[in-house]
Amino acid sequence: MFSFLLWCVLFVLCWPLALLALLLWPLVWLVTLPFRLLGVAVDGVFALLRAIVMLPARVLGGR
Repeated sequence: MFSFLLWCVLFVLCWPLALLALLLWPLVWLVTLPFRLLGVAVDGVFALLRAIVMLPARVLGGR
């Protein structure tokens, strides 16, 4: 909602720039998509490593 209000303010102040941002947004989304997928994968690897490291404590009854 905040980004929409910010875009409306930009549209009032400088409508050509707002329309350019509106048209380029799908391209920006496509460019950043691989980085988001990489972030999800790295987060999964770190979660797996944390689970492996904490396994002995969980087996021995630690919290």
